[in-house]
Amino acid sequence: MALQNRVSPFGQLVATQARGAFTGNRGVLHDPDTKTLLRRRWTTKAWIICVCEFRGRRREVMGRNSPKGRAGWTELFFLDEVTALAAGHRPCFFCRREAAMDFLSSVREVMKDQALKAPDVDEILHGQRLAATGKTQPIAAETLRDLPDGSMIALAEQAYALRGGALYEWRSEGYGSALSPEIVPPVVQLLTPALTVSALRQGYSPVWHASIGS
Repeated sequence: MALQNRVSPFGQLVATQARGAFTGNRGVLHDPDTKTLLRRRWTTKAWIICVCEFRGRRREVMGRNSPKGRAGWTELFFLDEVTALAAGHRPCFFCRREAAMDFLSSVREVMKDQALKAPDVDEILHGQRLAATGKTQPIAAETLRDLPDGSMIALAEQAYALRGGALYEWRSEGYGSALSPEIVPPVVQLLTPALTVSALRQGYSPVWHASIGS
């Protein structure tokens, strides 16, 4: 039975058999005895994106992984980095330091503040995360052409990723068919936090799932 630890572009935690290309966390969210989620969906504002393999380390997913035998952080999984960014996560400084520094550098340029640090970014992102605030970001469909590749939007309950001028349908196992931005409704919902969209526009390049464009 699949565990409820896969993150959708909406930031929701769902159960699926499909595997993710990245892992990450939002703190301790699970009961290690039942391997089920507690009521909370984050215990920290540092929502991070990690690699699935790092220096040969092994963890029992949603088990007891802290040094004292407690739960430890809850392993979450993402289809790809584009999905994780849409959900409000950012690269980890421990296992993805180069990507994290690139992301921070892009944000610093956007904010015109070279002293900005990771906790500052986390604070800003937390106020923009759909899963944390419940606040939507409606935008006019005509502005889609101005969004950078890697941005994600929603049409009703379906998420799409923007790449090369087309919108690719998001699925838990990979991207589906492309949709032209010219035929979407007049108003759509932007999923990717505004700060992350700015970082993408500034040049941050996220990792895509291999299914994109296929």
